Amino acid sequence: MAKGTRELRRRIKSVKNTRQITKAMKMVAAAKLRRAQEKAEAARPYANKIQEIIASIASGTTAVKHPMLQSRPVKKTGYIVITSDRGLVGGYNANMIRKVLQTIDEKHKSKDEYAIFVIGRKGRDYFRKRNYPVIEEVVGLPETPTFADIKKIASGAVELFATGQIDELYICYNEFRSAISQIPTITRLLPLDAVGGNADRKVNYEYEPSAEEVLAVLLPKYAETLVYSALLDAKASQWGAQMTAMGNATDNASEMIDRYTLEYNRARQAAITQEISEIVAGANAQA
Repeated sequence: MAKGTRELRRRIKSVKNTRQITKAMKMVAAAKLRRAQEKAEAARPYANKIQEIIASIASGTTAVKHPMLQSRPVKKTGYIVITSDRGLVGGYNANMIRKVLQTIDEKHKSKDEYAIFVIGRKGRDYFRKRNYPVIEEVVGLPETPTFADIKKIASGAVELFATGQIDELYICYNEFRSAISQIPTITRLLPLDAVGGNADRKVNYEYEPSAEEVLAVLLPKYAETLVYSALLDAKASQWGAQMTAMGNATDNASEMIDRYTLEYNRARQAAITQEISEIVAGANAQA
């Protein structure tokens, strides 16, 4: 019986230590979530403004023709997939990867019909190990990524579309709804054939030299900005998922401690009762 109580004490101590860790990770994730939300919100005005300018220029003349604004027959599709570098984020990565695989199975018959650009070590490792066509990757992003951190992969994907090596480009990320809700989302990034559809107000901009040349500069920047905005949204989702996962782990640890404590008290009470019974029996035997 003594051996059983010692084992229960070790289990209780071990789970308490684990609970301290998960509780601390939950608090850290909550702080990072607030910063990630603030950064994501701060990036939206720039994306909205550049979209407004592009919509105004593109709708101001019917002579503007740019490859990024026009659909073409799809022979090859590109997917920019955003995952995390680390685990302990619940179903954040698994749900995103499952969504991408489902889309690939539905749309493509062979690996020659698509290419993957992956951000995050978890996604990179998954697709690499299973021989998916990963043509570019970014891992080891800081907790607060800047545009420079993903500019290479974003501009590379946009360039492949502009040169006709891929015919459409999708961004795959977890859309942040709340700390407990992250929605795996796949959105078409290119072509930007509907970029002018969101312009409710007409603003006349003066620009030079020509609409085509201005759009040739702005459209790739706008597409890259959308990738960065999706990354910031995904980062907020990541911290929200980790905060929820660590909160659940902390609650589970508390339940285990209560259960082990109850078992320990019962075992201790049984041991004391047995000792008393043995003392009483011994006293009766000597009487």
